[in-house]
Amino acid sequence: MAEEPQKTAVVTEAPPASAAEELVVVSDVPAVDKPETAAEKELPPEPEPEPEAAAEKMAAVVEEVIEAEKPKEAAAEQEKIPQSVSFKEETNVVSDLPEAQKKALEEFKQLVQDALNKHEFTSPLPPPPSKEEEKPAEPTETKPEEEKKEVAEAAPEAEQPPPPPAAEVVETKEDAPPAPAGEEEKAPPPAELSESVVEAVTATAVDDDGAKTVEAIEETIVAVSVPPPAEEAAPAAEEPPKEEETVKEAPPPEPEEVHIWGIPLLGDEKGDTILLKFLRARDFKVKEAFAMLKNTVRWRKEFGIDALLEEDLGTDLDKVVYMHGFDKEGHPVCYNVFGEFQNKELYQNTFSDEEKRQKFLRWRIQFLEKSIRKLDFTPKGVCTIVQVNDLKNSPGLGMRELRSATKQALQLLQDNYPEFVAKQVFINVPWWYLAVNRMISPFLTQRTKSKFVFAGPSKSAETLFKYVPPEQVPVQYGGLSREGEQEFTTADGVTELTVKPASKETIEIPISEATVLVWEIRVLGWDVSYGSEFVPSMEGGYTVIVQKARKIAPADETVISSSYKTGEPGKVVITIDNQTSKKKKLLYRFKTKPSE
Repeated sequence: MAEEPQKTAVVTEAPPASAAEELVVVSDVPAVDKPETAAEKELPPEPEPEPEAAAEKMAAVVEEVIEAEKPKEAAAEQEKIPQSVSFKEETNVVSDLPEAQKKALEEFKQLVQDALNKHEFTSPLPPPPSKEEEKPAEPTETKPEEEKKEVAEAAPEAEQPPPPPAAEVVETKEDAPPAPAGEEEKAPPPAELSESVVEAVTATAVDDDGAKTVEAIEETIVAVSVPPPAEEAAPAAEEPPKEEETVKEAPPPEPEEVHIWGIPLLGDEKGDTILLKFLRARDFKVKEAFAMLKNTVRWRKEFGIDALLEEDLGTDLDKVVYMHGFDKEGHPVCYNVFGEFQNKELYQNTFSDEEKRQKFLRWRIQFLEKSIRKLDFTPKGVCTIVQVNDLKNSPGLGMRELRSATKQALQLLQDNYPEFVAKQVFINVPWWYLAVNRMISPFLTQRTKSKFVFAGPSKSAETLFKYVPPEQVPVQYGGLSREGEQEFTTADGVTELTVKPASKETIEIPISEATVLVWEIRVLGWDVSYGSEFVPSMEGGYTVIVQKARKIAPADETVISSSYKTGEPGKVVITIDNQTSKKKKLLYRFKTKPSE
């Protein structure tokens, strides 16, 4: 899932130096100078002239932990410890926040409320200013022209030519003689044009021919009275603004409602949890967090998240990314298995062209959306995920299509899914990945790096057990969780023991009555001898061998399940004999059932 503004195609840096087992893989990698080129950051470092020897050397460094570097870098590591403290989630209870964060949250909520009132979240983006803003300026240019016309009409009488309407009357009326020059010079302003012209024409008509006076008056009035309707049209044209005024006086529209991950932004304590995620992603810079939130809401609309949830995108990638179990703090755990892309057919069907890469992207977003909606956004609830990234047999950075799709997915996750990852655990990490991580780590924030944990192949299971209980870890990663109907479930706890080199470990399970005892046992890496027997409590009773001691090779069995039915009290004794030079991690659990 994506966390900080920095964009990188590969995730990265050492976890806290306080946890030696976590840091070992990173701390043992030779330091790389910061000024690296962009090409070196994207691709794994080129091997030495003898690649096999280099790989063996790096692998040895990974397995030997930090012992070789410890004498030289002890002082440096002590300085780094305070800066590499493992990430701890902050509270979402508003009353427990520092005052500065409370103030930032209130300011953020006010910005969100204002945006909801103005419908800014759902309104389309404003057009580009360079082209669109110039067009509205054109109507304003007409105003000076109108003003010029008014000035021209209001000019002094001496400079104004005879009124056009009067000329039209003279030209259209053949029987009516033209008005005297004196009358024309004394013509009133255009506002009184109609009455003055009527009087002038009337006087002339009376002097010349009294019989034609009425006709002249009527025809003159009809011809000259055309301008007044034009004057009345101006107020009529001004009526729309009155309508606009009435619209403004109407009550404002109701604030829009915006939901994200099924939760309203305001009016619910769960909404505060979401807003805090955006604030933390931007270091409580309110304006930046608000811009991020607006962009996220718009992106979700453009991407069609609601419709995406209903799409059927197939099950081809179900083994690549899946949810399984919970960590010790209740976070759901998501496994990303990059080694599945070693299957060439699956790789081609997923990344061979742009259309398939877009489908993969939509599938990944759909998977994340469905997972997020199962989280608890109440202030004290669990609203983040633990990511486990298995790099075993990973195609690596040389696969251009995979790298491009991963980079695009990371970009979307970082921009639109803030603070949804509580921990990033990388297991089965190859040596070249650690080298690349060294190059990238200087560009990441301490907050981001504090969420990362790295483990090489031999330390992967033990590293997982620090965060995820063994009963919740899939069997392929060293745990006891298996698919299908099993005698035990994730609700049945597991006990962990360490078997020292060249020593035996015995487990005694007491039985007080007639019952059936069922147990599961696993030794990581096995290569030990295993046996079990029943010892009755009654003196003189006979010991019953349940499982004869035998050597269990690493590839023989992952988990051994066994049971014993007894009719008398006693105990079942399980013996693990480790004759190797390495310590072994032992896992077991048991329960009793009534005998039938």
